[in-house]
Amino acid sequence: MDNQQELFPIVDEEGRVTGCINRGQAHDGTKILHPVVHLHLFNSKGELFLQKRPDWKDIQPGKWDTAVGGHVAYGEEVPAALRREVEEELGINDFVGEFIQRYIFEGPRERELVYVFKTVYDKPLSPSTEELSGGRFFTRQEILSRIGTHYFTPNFEDEYIKIFG
Repeated sequence: MDNQQELFPIVDEEGRVTGCINRGQAHDGTKILHPVVHLHLFNSKGELFLQKRPDWKDIQPGKWDTAVGGHVAYGEEVPAALRREVEEELGINDFVGEFIQRYIFEGPRERELVYVFKTVYDKPLSPSTEELSGGRFFTRQEILSRIGTHYFTPNFEDEYIKIFG
């Protein structure tokens, strides 16, 4: 179970910190804007690694999602959050994340300022058995054929279409 007391920064639409909030408040439907990081991890064949969210997650349990996604902790910078989340979820620290864009995602219970990165990585991954319920590489065709079927998280689908079309 996620720590509901974990602290996240409250940010404005430009990413400036204006306060702090705990995880429980960030996901209680008040939709207070808080930052997250996403990493799209491709292999050199152009396949995209996706993680399967565990059933115990409070948001979108059991769905396939971005290779790495996680909250920025209060007092943490975005690049440090990206490195921490990638190491926690995939067990790697020798990647180069290329910033793609920043946007606001609003779901039924939360509102996030999403910092999106991508990388190409061909070395072995060590997905966390505590953080994830598995993961694998998908071809572009596999992803496109499943969009709209509730197989993926809505934010992954929106982000994938916006960025990679």
